[in-house]
Amino acid sequence: MLSHGSKRVLAVVNDLFFSVKLSEAAKRNGLDLEFVKEGNLVLEKAGEKPSLIIFDLNFDAVQPLELITQLKSKPLTKGISLIGYLSHVQVDLKQQAQAAGCDMVMARSAFSQNLPQIFKRHSGL
Repeated sequence: MLSHGSKRVLAVVNDLFFSVKLSEAAKRNGLDLEFVKEGNLVLEKAGEKPSLIIFDLNFDAVQPLELITQLKSKPLTKGISLIGYLSHVQVDLKQQAQAAGCDMVMARSAFSQNLPQIFKRHSGL
């Protein structure tokens, strides 16, 4: 259930252990975090204007690059911040995500390390 007045974040992530880390960081920053594991739901939930959408760029089942392109092409959702993470060796995928419109693409380790600052920035605190 969403708290009144708090900022929302969508996480398009399929890794259970990483999901726990995201949940804890969101809670510490007063963010409502919702996990979405279906592409059509990502587009639907994005219409509710979350402050941030996080993509595991290796979550192939949701086709993250296609979703990013769609989100950035629609007037209602193009202003939402999109952050993707991947393995540090996936240079081609990083370039593809940036070309699709992902605002920030980070190695998973850097994303994990900077998560508190990223969530603080999007919490409005």
